[in-house]
This record gives sequence, structure tokens and C-alpha cells, in this order.
Amino acid sequence: MKTILGIRRLEETLHRSGGSGDNWHMTCARDGRQFVVMGDGKGWPDVAGYTGQTYDTRVYGLHGDPPDLEYEHLHGYPDLVSGKDPQQSRYYGGGILAIDDHIYHFLSAQNRSSDPPVRFVGAKLIYSTDQGRTWKNQAGSPVYWENEAQRTRENMVFFDEPGEAFSLVSLLQMGRNYEDNSDGYVYGYAPAGNHEDMMNQLVLFRVPQTRILHRSEYEFFVSCNHDGAATWSKDIGDRGVVHTFAQCRWPWTCWRPSIVYNAPLGVFMMANWGMGQGAEAAGGDNPAYLGFWLAEHPWGPWRLVHEETEWTPLGDPRAQAYQPQISPKWIAGDGRSFWLVYTDFQSVDGGLPYYCFNYQKVEILTA
Repeated sequence: MKTILGIRRLEETLHRSGGSGDNWHMTCARDGRQFVVMGDGKGWPDVAGYTGQTYDTRVYGLHGDPPDLEYEHLHGYPDLVSGKDPQQSRYYGGGILAIDDHIYHFLSAQNRSSDPPVRFVGAKLIYSTDQGRTWKNQAGSPVYWENEAQRTRENMVFFDEPGEAFSLVSLLQMGRNYEDNSDGYVYGYAPAGNHEDMMNQLVLFRVPQTRILHRSEYEFFVSCNHDGAATWSKDIGDRGVVHTFAQCRWPWTCWRPSIVYNAPLGVFMMANWGMGQGAEAAGGDNPAYLGFWLAEHPWGPWRLVHEETEWTPLGDPRAQAYQPQISPKWIAGDGRSFWLVYTDFQSVDGGLPYYCFNYQKVEILTA
């Protein structure tokens, strides 16, 4: 592995796609098409299939390479229209993975409005065997969005867990169709729990890639051994902390990582964000925190190589960029650059023109 000295965002490469939405978890299929998860948005008006409705979650196909991208409305993805039924439980898209020509998608379930604070309390798993044309529940039946009263451990992959852990799942990406993986496991990351002092603690599960639909096969990271190997347990109560981030304001939506394997450099890359650090820098209209970490294994240890306590694309102090995602496809052949995707909630003349798919090239500085 080459010695990596740092990371530099290239401001002149920033593109804003238009449309609306956030989140943007991504994965790459065998044919090079990426699947991208949109949250709280309408998508792109010029894309065939556009409805003008706002969705809690929707998955799109993404073709091409920067700056020339083409977005694809997946007609078969089951609708999650915002506000359509106030009694229906809301689901927000999390980690998505293309592997063995299947697509697996974890969605976070929001809690009851009568049980504040607003937070995510479980995760649902759906999948597609035909590249996103049709989708099934974890048990194989057609997708059905259970309301609050209907959720159980039978229809949720994570539910009623200690500390409501693994409600916000991000998945490790390892090349097209997961082809760069060699150990046969899928890895998923999440905050340790919903208590404020746990949301900045990162925990990890692994599952054999042929057993993703079987919750009983999941193992949880416990600790690192002296030789760098990891200890695992099938008891979620044994979960240990992979990495601890700084404290921040409003932690219930922060510290959701994007982790991608950079095959040319032989290193795992993690991008993450928080709503500022400290009482003065956190929340409100202040810029967010952005950090990048590297590791030799999915469980770390994670080494910080770049941080911005005020993440301000184009040097704009009014920027409110958040939820960075590393594209698993747009990594250079030599591994020394990649593209970062994010949303910016900055208000301009009463509108949100940057609340969309923003993408920017990032250079990796090596010795």
C-alpha cells in the first residue's frame, strides 16, 4: 500500500445536477451502472418517469462518468411518497449493495411521533434479483411497507435491538458487483445506538455474501486482536466500537459513513461528517465537519488523513454541505483520485438550489 499523505478536494471540478434530494448511498453493478438512493426529494424533472412528487426514498439508476451523467427512473421501485398517509411508517434509504447480480437495500424506520425525540429505531431489508425492475421483502414476498404497529423481528432485519443499534446501516463497497472482495463477507456499519453518547461510535456487522437475507448469520465486531485480526460474535450485545468520532450537535443524523475499497491502492477509504464540533460551531446555519479516514481492514484501525472543521465547497462560508458519499465506480485506475457526492442545504434567495446531487473530484496525495 502506498503511503497516503492527505486528500485535496478540487473545487474547479464541482458539478451540481439540479433537481432535488439528499442521502445518495451508492453501489455499482456488474455492467457499470450505479444505483443511487435519493431521500426527501423529487429527483430530476428531465428524467423520464418524473412525477413531481416528493419521496421519502427512491432508488435511481446512474449511467456515465463525470461530468456527463444520465439518471434513470426505476419504475419498479416501490413508492414511498412523503406525507401520503400520516399513519404509515416512514422509511428512509440507507446502504445499498450490488452483489452476485442482486441488489440489497437497507432502509431505516422512523419512530412513532408519540415517542420523541425523532429518531430511527430499526432497519428493513429489501432486495432485487433483476437489476431493480422488481423488489421483494427479506422473506421473498412483494415489498410491503409495514406501519409502526406491524413491525416485528420477522419483517425487519434489525428491530428492538439494544440501544436501537443498526437502525442506520451503511454498506462497504468493493468494486463492480462486489468483485474486489476476497473473504466472502459483506460488511455493514452503523452508529452504536440512539443515545447521544453512542451516536458518534461506529459499530460493524459482517455476514456471508450468500446469506445476507438471514439475520441469524450476522456477526458483530467485538474487538481487534494484537495481530490486527478481528473478534466476532453473533450476539449483538457483544458489539464493540470500531471507531469513535467527535461529539457534535444533533447526532441523530450525523456520523453515517461512506466506506469504499480503493483496489489500486489496497486501502479502505471512509468519508464522514458531523454538524460542527463544539458549542459555537455546531448546528444552525454553520458549515459541517468533513473527515476522511483510511484503513487496511474493514474494521480498521482507522487513520485520519484529512479533516475540515468547516466544510465549505467553493470556499463559500454559507455552505451547508452534508452526507458525503464516495462513488464506488468513480475511482481512478491508479487509485489517486475519486469523486465525492453530497448535498448542500444552503438557502439562496429563499430557495435551495444546491439541495441536489453535487459531485466533486478529490485527489489523493501519496508519497
